[in-house]
Amino acid sequence: MKFEDDIVNTVTRIILPFITLFGLYLIIHVHLSPGGGFSGGTVVGAGFVLFSLSFGISIQEKKLSHRTSALLESYGGLWYVLLGFVALFYGYNFLTNDPVFGLGQSGSLFSSGLVILVNIGLGVKVASTIITLFDSLGGEEL
Repeated sequence: MKFEDDIVNTVTRIILPFITLFGLYLIIHVHLSPGGGFSGGTVVGAGFVLFSLSFGISIQEKKLSHRTSALLESYGGLWYVLLGFVALFYGYNFLTNDPVFGLGQSGSLFSSGLVILVNIGLGVKVASTIITLFDSLGGEEL
């Protein structure tokens, strides 16, 4: 499926970097502002869906293949679990934050210890899940 409209393609080309940048901003600033890994991953995934609808699934496959998005989906979940096992390795509960990863200066970007790392993995998982679902369910060429 592809829009054969120059206006849609031009607007998509202009706003897509801003959509992606905003999604990454939401993922990274989870503990300092509204947002988080899930909402940021949704925005990034929606940007890829917009790209696919505007330019066609074959062009999107060249940028991020179905296999790569499926691997990123798996690695996002694996990243989350591995961070939890780090705390278990040190003798704390699963995903324990403060004693293992420490907390920084309040209000700074890295003041939450483990939270930012968990949300990066969650953002990758959600974005790649949206892309994989779109490729599998709705992205077939007509």
